[in-house]
Amino acid sequence: MSLALMEQRPQSLSRALQGDSDSFSRLLEPLLDPAYRLAAVMLADRTAAEDAVQEASVKAWRKIRQLRGAESSLRPWFLSIVANECRMARRTRWWSVLKFADVREPEPEAPESHTDLRQALLRLSPDERLPLVLHFYLDLPLDEVATALGVSPAAAKSRIYRAAKRLRSDLTMEEVF
Repeated sequence: MSLALMEQRPQSLSRALQGDSDSFSRLLEPLLDPAYRLAAVMLADRTAAEDAVQEASVKAWRKIRQLRGAESSLRPWFLSIVANECRMARRTRWWSVLKFADVREPEPEAPESHTDLRQALLRLSPDERLPLVLHFYLDLPLDEVATALGVSPAAAKSRIYRAAKRLRSDLTMEEVF
């Protein structure tokens, strides 16, 4: 990252905190792809994931003044908002009156091991899946995973370990059959 860009980012954060929407957009832009990937894994539905990220972006803009600390805390702060939106979307889905056919684009054939892993991940509860996705799929360090989950780094490490252990046991059981 160039020195000029590094100097602009703290200025963008201070401007965003003062209500400059363009500065907020510049800060949020690099976070949208990881946010979408997180939502897509949590919700297993592309349209719902897009909606969750959009709603999270609006909420983040409204609550930008609640951001504590430096710019380094922006990513876990925003991803925790996305995760909360996904949880809310999963809770409120059951009452939807209109159901439309879920037409999905055909995905390219994945190797059988990828299919098994995807199925095993989807069998985990969203709360078990979240730390794994944050750490292994989005490559967040433990301290950012902890911030996104709202727990200590030791608790985040423990959640990752327990979820990975459960995932491993699911994959092992499939291989036996």
